[in-house]
Amino acid sequence: MNVRGTRSTSTSSQPSTVDEWLRWLETLHPKTIDLGLKRVRTVLNTLSLQEPSYRVIIIGGTNGKGSCVAFLESIYREAGFHVGSFTSPHLWRFNERLRFNGAEVADDTLIELFEIINEARGEVTLSYFEYSTLAALLHFVRSGAEVALLEVGLGGHLDAVNVMDSDASLVTSVSLDHQTWLGTTREVIGHEKAGIMRHACPAIIADRDSPISLMTHANRVGALVEQIGREFDYELDGEQWCYRGRGGGLRLGLPRPAFGGEEQLSNAAGCLAVIEALKKILPVDSGALFRGLENARLGGRMERRDINAVQWIFDVAHNPAAASVLAKELSQHPVAGRTLGAVAMMGDKDCSGILAPLMPLIDEWLVTQTGEDRDALPTVLVETLGAGVLSTVCLDIEAACELARLNSEPGDRVVVFGSFYLVGPAMLALGLYSAPSQSSELTAKWTGV
Repeated sequence: MNVRGTRSTSTSSQPSTVDEWLRWLETLHPKTIDLGLKRVRTVLNTLSLQEPSYRVIIIGGTNGKGSCVAFLESIYREAGFHVGSFTSPHLWRFNERLRFNGAEVADDTLIELFEIINEARGEVTLSYFEYSTLAALLHFVRSGAEVALLEVGLGGHLDAVNVMDSDASLVTSVSLDHQTWLGTTREVIGHEKAGIMRHACPAIIADRDSPISLMTHANRVGALVEQIGREFDYELDGEQWCYRGRGGGLRLGLPRPAFGGEEQLSNAAGCLAVIEALKKILPVDSGALFRGLENARLGGRMERRDINAVQWIFDVAHNPAAASVLAKELSQHPVAGRTLGAVAMMGDKDCSGILAPLMPLIDEWLVTQTGEDRDALPTVLVETLGAGVLSTVCLDIEAACELARLNSEPGDRVVVFGSFYLVGPAMLALGLYSAPSQSSELTAKWTGV
């Protein structure tokens, strides 16, 4: 592989740790978000990564992308394939974004990938996400991946992962989010997300009420479209579910996902449609399919933990559609006691639209901030909640978790939601996570976990 290039002079000394590299990457490009493929394609070609030996599946949509990566990763691994997965953002540490056969990339490997890309890019500046994408693609080639699952970071058409030609695409859902960059209507946003579809390749849509723009673009490029409710669907069967594929074929008695709520069945069905469409080049038998669905895991999606007889729920709901799904799940599973809500979110989000579905279900609000530059001020969130709502502003995430613990009693529940940047650190503060590289067993800060 040719990785020659002129080392950039934009940094006087080479970073030596992952944290140093990540801090430097945040300064490399003048814009944090700068949609476009020219820069990343230039470096991709220098690295000779434009024609990989592995099959590529690109997953886009507003909500459910990470879930679909988790399902597909688990199923294809059970089928015996070497699988690379690229997702974003991360809950706890950057390494989660790059996985090979389920294992997070090690620090020393990540640093080596960053060094190779820095050598290859010359004077081309890359955004944080573009650099991450190239690191993932390079990692998959070097590791011998047979399948690469690439999650769109923002939009679709101009997102860095779309620099790759895919064998199949999956659009999970389309709703309002990131309007500053993607547009203010579902039709406009749908057109952007449809950009991951390819001519004569399967394009799976797991949104029953998808924007017309998705189908219009698919027809224009000649993609092989399958939509839930039309070419494929699912139905509940007690504690299991059934999948109906193209031609009416049924897969019965499938295990329900171990994370999230009922909305995950649409995501899982979309994944089965992808697997069915690619069965000639990536065959998966019934046993692998069953085991893959059963063993798939993903943190921070309606994740329930018990601490001292108090139910804690962690969910990365960060737009109105996701918040509505969370509210539905909470209303369907009431608790005997009170419900406390710990919330923080980014200032460019629809704060009112996110909070509104949860307001009838939350008895006490603990409003905080993540420390990110884009944070919504806690005072703004309190104003959005309105007068007469019981709320407390907490200095940081740790303080919010501590206050929630002190204010809750057995039979209560605490819902932590609003941002990836809240959920991950909150679980860390509660002792519910330890990095895989650590040898010590997972322990809790407080007893009863």
